Formats: sequence, structure tokens, C-alpha cells
Amino acid sequence: MQGRDKHAEITTVRHPLVQHKLTLMRDKRTAPPEFRRLLREISLLLGYEVTRHLDLKTVDVETPVGATTAPVLSRLEPCLITILRAGNGLLDGMLDLIPAAPVGHVGLYRDPKTLEAVEYYYKVPKDMSERLTIVVDPMLATGHTAVAALDLLKRDGARDISFVCLVAAPEGIAELGKAHPGVPIFAAAVDEKLNEKGYIVPGLGDAGDRIFGTK
Repeated sequence: MQGRDKHAEITTVRHPLVQHKLTLMRDKRTAPPEFRRLLREISLLLGYEVTRHLDLKTVDVETPVGATTAPVLSRLEPCLITILRAGNGLLDGMLDLIPAAPVGHVGLYRDPKTLEAVEYYYKVPKDMSERLTIVVDPMLATGHTAVAALDLLKRDGARDISFVCLVAAPEGIAELGKAHPGVPIFAAAVDEKLNEKGYIVPGLGDAGDRIFGTK
């Protein structure tokens, strides 16, 4: 089950298991091992939604009992782009769903004073133009990191892009929509706002720290 948010480019995935698991992740008492497990499980369900409309074609196939025609993907499998480091938490579940997907890594961190994205690592598949490019990052907060990542990916050929996150803030949705109109966003929740430090409220804290047990 999914629903359209008031923001035209975002789909909120309202599957009961997604919402249940997200609530457990929000709880500050949830330890990193459990947080990682829940994130992997949610990412599998989010991956199901973002790939729901992949195009198919039919091919001839010989089963153990006879010949038939059956559907397969009509183009190359999607590629997955993780925004380091927190995006790696979503990556595992996505790979469970699409194990043949090539994976790219975009290293960006948010400057604590300006809240702008700073690049430190970048390596992506060379054939993104032939695939759906799924960009993953647990939190869409200010939107600056997402915009910077999509700027780089479009520069290098990505044309069909979807952005997947756990929690989004209205400010981040607006920023991404302004810079990259037409890029659909898939999220488990749209929260209230950002605080003065650029964190999503109520959110779930710093996703990277909670995944890796750092401060």
C-alpha cells in the first residue's frame, strides 16, 4: 500500500511493515545491530516499490514440462548509487532484491557550518544511461547532498533516476524538486521540519551514527 504526498514528486510507502519497522528505528533505545537489520528489511520493501513499473518484454523459455513465453526485464537491471556513508545501510536490502545491480558510490559529507555538501569520493557505473539509476540515502534533510549527488550522476550520463530514502523533510523535498524536477522520491515518511542544525524533526537522529555505532 502506498500513497501520494501533497508534494507532487514524492511517494510515501505506507505498507504496514514499513511503518512498523520505521517506528522501531526511530526509538533512541534501538541499538545499532537491530537498527541495521530493520534498515535492511525496510530497504527491500522500498526497493519493491521503486522498481514496480520496470518495463518487461516476453521471451521464449523451455520449462521442465514444456515451452512457453514469459516476461523478463526489457533493459539492463537498475544500478544502485549509495551516498556514503549512511546510504550503505539501504544498499544491502536493495542488493537482496537486485543482486545483479552494479553499484556506485558517491562520497559526500555535510559541512556542519554551511550545511552544504562536500565531495570526497566518486565512482559509478559507466552505463548509467542504459539503466534506471536508484540513488539511496536514509535521510533527505536539507536536500543539498542529494542535489549534489544527482548533479554528478547526470553529468556522467544518468537519465532515468529515482531517489530512495527512509525519512524526508519538506525542505529537502522542495530543494531536490527545484534542482531536479521530474526525479521521483520514494520515502517511508515525510516528517515535520528541520531544526536549526539541519536535522529532521522528529526524524531518527544521525542515520550514519546509528548504523555504525559512532557519535
